[in-house]
Amino acid sequence: MKGRVCRLCEATLRVTFCDLGTTPLSNAFVKPSHAHQAEAIYPLHAFVCDRCFLVQLEDFQTPENIFRDYAYFSSYSDTWLEHCRIYAQTMCTALHLKRESLVMEVASNDGYLLRHFQNAGMTVLGIEPAQNVAAVAEEKGVPTMKEFFNETLASRLAAEGKRADLLIANNVLAHVPDLNHFVAGLRVVLKPEGVLTIEFPHVLRLIRENQFDTIYHEHLCYFSFGVVVRLLASHGLLVHDVEELPTHGGSLRVYASRIEAGRTPTATFHALLAIEKHAGLDALEIYKSFGEKVQQTKGALLEFLIEAKRAGKRIVGYGAPAKANTLLNYCGIRTDFLDYTVDRSPHKHGLLLPGTRIPIFPPTKILETRPDYVLVLPWNLKDEICEQMSSIRAWGGKFVVPIPEVAVI
Repeated sequence: MKGRVCRLCEATLRVTFCDLGTTPLSNAFVKPSHAHQAEAIYPLHAFVCDRCFLVQLEDFQTPENIFRDYAYFSSYSDTWLEHCRIYAQTMCTALHLKRESLVMEVASNDGYLLRHFQNAGMTVLGIEPAQNVAAVAEEKGVPTMKEFFNETLASRLAAEGKRADLLIANNVLAHVPDLNHFVAGLRVVLKPEGVLTIEFPHVLRLIRENQFDTIYHEHLCYFSFGVVVRLLASHGLLVHDVEELPTHGGSLRVYASRIEAGRTPTATFHALLAIEKHAGLDALEIYKSFGEKVQQTKGALLEFLIEAKRAGKRIVGYGAPAKANTLLNYCGIRTDFLDYTVDRSPHKHGLLLPGTRIPIFPPTKILETRPDYVLVLPWNLKDEICEQMSSIRAWGGKFVVPIPEVAVI
């Protein structure tokens, strides 16, 4: 995005949605040997387009730099893996997928989802630009192209006869700098009667539940249902159904196909458009007021941490997700408040969080040090985490959730 121009409709961006200051890239974890070296920081300033109402960031780093050595592996959340298992099972039945069906996933990560279709006997193909993550998928036997998806790659695949009966794009749309080029490619690689499903966090839930920490540099855009419907329609794709999902703090799964396939939008489709209109997503007021809510949440979290520290309490974190780095850097929370954080992913152990330099350990560290409070940083997985770490209650430990407001569990 050059000169603060909307990456969807090319209008000039003038209206602030949320200004979170300057932060490093959220997945740019730091090796301890580099702890005293300066790291690159960039403005984290979200705008809303006053023409099409797409919420978006400027981009300061190329996708090639962001995803060259990516730290996010999807296979370390039981909740997410179960979500994917159910989805695969449902799609196989609903679409009557056969052994000759091709299931293709854009941004397929470590192959966690495609394995379900592969085990059911279908042909699968993953497309994943992060080299280290794609390598893990291939080790598991999931065919994976180590490339960025766009219209050029889609045309190449189509020319090779690789067009999808089911095309999946989960939590990738937000990462795409050139939305129109990307979506045009989705149409190219979809069979005439094929189905495309896209999952993305719902900006209405972000606003209503104050999920400002889901804003970070790797997420360039934040979508309403209406915006996605218009985006896909502009490239010959008809959204005909939608589901509301609990994942990532509240997401949508849209079902789309080529317009010429002749599918009819469901009552759920029309109902969600009406909900968004009633909420005011087609006017600027709801977007302009969001920044004040963010400031209030920051103040409340810092007040809790300061009072706990004054009382001699020991506080640690659970998780090292991208959203944690937005929250901690914006609020100025470092090792003066959090002794450390833990994460299930071994790829993060021994590293430091970007900006705050908080060290990351395996979850067993909590059992060794017996802290008074555990700040749940991936709050969207709080139920899973509280169950996994329920043993902290043996010494009176408590969980703290920062979003949508500070709450002690």
